[in-house]
Amino acid sequence: MVNTKRPAGHRWLFPSRIRPNAFTWKSSSTAAARIKEAVAEIKTVSRSDPAAAAEGAVRLIERLSPALEHVDSSSGAIGTAVNRAIEALVPIISAAHVSVAVREKWLERLYEAHAEDQMPYIEILAEFWGELCVTQELASAWADRMIGITQMALSPDKSLRGHYHGTTACLSALLHADRYEDIYSLLAHTDFWHYKCYAVKALAAEGKHDEAITLAESLRGPWTPDRAADRLCERILLESGRIEEAYRRFGLAAHTGGTYLATFREIAKAYPSIAREQILRDLIHRSPGDEGKWFAAAKELHMFDLALQLVRDSPCDPKTLTRAARDHAEREPAFAEGAGLAALRWLSLGFGYEITALDVWSAYHAALKAAESLGRAEETKAIIRNWVAAERTEGFVRQVLGRELGLS
Repeated sequence: MVNTKRPAGHRWLFPSRIRPNAFTWKSSSTAAARIKEAVAEIKTVSRSDPAAAAEGAVRLIERLSPALEHVDSSSGAIGTAVNRAIEALVPIISAAHVSVAVREKWLERLYEAHAEDQMPYIEILAEFWGELCVTQELASAWADRMIGITQMALSPDKSLRGHYHGTTACLSALLHADRYEDIYSLLAHTDFWHYKCYAVKALAAEGKHDEAITLAESLRGPWTPDRAADRLCERILLESGRIEEAYRRFGLAAHTGGTYLATFREIAKAYPSIAREQILRDLIHRSPGDEGKWFAAAKELHMFDLALQLVRDSPCDPKTLTRAARDHAEREPAFAEGAGLAALRWLSLGFGYEITALDVWSAYHAALKAAESLGRAEETKAIIRNWVAAERTEGFVRQVLGRELGLS
C-alpha cells in the first residue's frame, strides 16, 4: 500500500556531522568516514521505516556538495566515497512506497541539489534519474520537462549547444519511459560516450543486442573509457543469456580489483559457471611479463604446481614467497620448499623492497624446514649454496648466508 503522507520524522545523527563547510582541505579521510557512517545510519532505518530512510537519503545527498566544498579531492578518494554512497542510497529512495506528490518533492530537491553541484560531487546522480522516478509516467513527465534544453545542449549548432546538468538525467528518464526514438533523435549528432551509451542501452532494451554491441564498439576511442564500454557490452550479453560470449569478449577486461588476486575474485564472482582454473590461466595469458604477480591467486586456488611455475619464470615479492613457504610447510611441503627456494633466488638476483637480513634468514629457514620434511635437506642446501656462490662477493644474500653455507 502506498503511503500518501509525508514520511515520518526521524532524529538523524548525520546532519550535525555533514553540514555546509564541515570539512577542511586536508580532511578527506574524515569526510569519507562520515559519509560511510551516514549511509549506514540510513540503511539501518530503512529496515523498519523505508519512507523515513528515503527522506534521510534525499537529505544526505542534498548536503554532500556544500559539506565537501573545501575538501582536497585530487586523490579521487572522496569522489569514490560519494559515488558509492549514491549507489547505495538510490535503491532506498526508489523502494520507498510513497505518494507521487512526495516522490515529486524528492525529485525537485535532488534536481536542485544536482544543479547547484559546482565541483561536481553528485554528478553521478543523474545516471539514476529514471530509477528515482520509479514509474514510467513520472519518468516521461520529467523527460518532457528536460528534453527541450537537452536538445539544445546536444545540437550540432554551435550557437545553441552547451553544458546542461540535466542532459544525462533526461536520457535516463527517457530510457526508463521506453522512449527510445527520442533517445536516438537527441543523440544523432554526438558520439560522446557518456551520452551515446544511452543509445546503446536503448537498442539493448529493444532486444537489438548485436546492434547495441556494434554501436558500443564503434564508439571506442581516446574519449571513451574502455572499462565502461566493456562492462556495458558484458551486461547486455549476460542479460541475454550469452554467458560464454560475455566472458570471452568482455569479461576479463570489464573487471578489476586493487590486487591481482582481487581482480581474479571479481571475475570469478561474475562468472560462477566458468572454471576458476580457466579464469586464472586466461588472466595470466593476458598479462605476459607479470606471471609472478598471479602467484597469490594460484596459491589460493591450491594450484601449487602452477604457482611455482609462475615464480620460476617471473619475479615475485620475496616476502610473499617466504610467507607462503612458512604457511604451507606442514600441509604442502613440496610447494613450501619451492616457494622458499624461489624467494632466495629472487633475493639473490636483487629483487625485493627494503630487504633486511631477517628476510634472507626467514626464506632460508622456510625452505630448509620444508625440505627436511621431504627428506632432502642436503640437496636443497646445495642448490641454495650454488645460487649464493654465483652472487658477487659483496652480494647481500652472500653476506648474510655466506658463513652458514661455508662460502666465507
